[in-house]
Amino acid sequence: MSKQELLDRLYALDRQNRHWAHISALLQWDQETYLPPAGVEDRSEQVALLEARLHEGQTNPELGRLLGALGSTAKNPLGDETLQPVDRNFLRVLRKSYDRATCLPAELVTAAAKAEALSQAAWVQARKQNNFALFAPHLQSMIDFAKQKARLWGFEEVPYNGLLDLHESGMTVDTIDGVFTPLRRELTALTRKIATRRPAERDFLDRDYPVDQQDQFGRDLMKALGFEVPRGRLDLSAHPFTTTVGSDDIRITTRYFPKNILSGLFSIIHETGHALYEMGFDPKLRGTSLADGASMGIHESQSRLWENVIGRSLPFWEGQFPRLQDRFSEQLKGISAQAFYRGVNDVHPSLIRVDADEVTYSLHIILRYELEKRLFAGELSVQDLPRAWNALMVELLGLEPETDAEGVL
Repeated sequence: MSKQELLDRLYALDRQNRHWAHISALLQWDQETYLPPAGVEDRSEQVALLEARLHEGQTNPELGRLLGALGSTAKNPLGDETLQPVDRNFLRVLRKSYDRATCLPAELVTAAAKAEALSQAAWVQARKQNNFALFAPHLQSMIDFAKQKARLWGFEEVPYNGLLDLHESGMTVDTIDGVFTPLRRELTALTRKIATRRPAERDFLDRDYPVDQQDQFGRDLMKALGFEVPRGRLDLSAHPFTTTVGSDDIRITTRYFPKNILSGLFSIIHETGHALYEMGFDPKLRGTSLADGASMGIHESQSRLWENVIGRSLPFWEGQFPRLQDRFSEQLKGISAQAFYRGVNDVHPSLIRVDADEVTYSLHIILRYELEKRLFAGELSVQDLPRAWNALMVELLGLEPETDAEGVL
């Protein structure tokens, strides 16, 4: 076979695997949006079956042979230097995926996938009932599976590095500590300093905003930001997220609160940022592993760009506020675009990460990172997690959750 024929076959196999991954994503999206509660057990088995089929495709020996024939190895993942840059990067991505997948037994992949589906449902119920104990055994199971995978990938000494590398290639605890340690110090000091100053007027943000009207404005805003409605949709879920079920099927979710218009609004802006990234991939890469985020960090940078750099800017609200005021004339009577802009940029610690302002948001990330690091190092038990969460929340943000739902859940 010629090099081009080898590449064509590799792309064909990759597209098959992407289809399996997207089918699995569709089932997981449905679980978080429309699945009846009684359907969770069956759904967990369906997802596990699909993940087993995907794993079979990802470990197909033919993939390994094709990668090798094109010069891609663990030490030289880019392969043959005479290939086009885009094809060499395709080899790089597939080499890492293949090497990772072939380290894992099929039984482990299937069991972990079923456990993940069950844990998602358990988290939703635990949050509704404000009872961490309902979720704790599922969380322990997910941590155990993650540790097993990390060790099989070769991360024996620091298993958490295996998970970090999965989402941000080459990332380690040492690297993150080098960034987060000074960031934590500076942000906590800045937050305390800001707390001594007079806050911006923002009581108008907590008035009664009917959810149906929030939804209509949110949908209009999505389109104004460039979301291509024929290529996606917006639904409700317990926690906002974005998922891709096909090159032209990118789905986002949000949640609304009648007394908190910013929560649903900025979740939509954030998730639209993720969706725009997915919608912007080169059509030539359609259906391949290259039509995916470069990394989790890059993906998040796009959502945060739209949410904060654009969505919290004065020019943005000078353009959008008149439309918002037309829809909520009573709630925003006498409020100017400038006042609204100041309100959405007010710095005040929050218990909820996705509702946090720009200054305190990173402290929420640091909190989660520190606790995850301790869990994976065996320095913190799942049973002690709620207390550890509350203590670190007080230390970083000066807030103490009163319930599990406000805190660890």
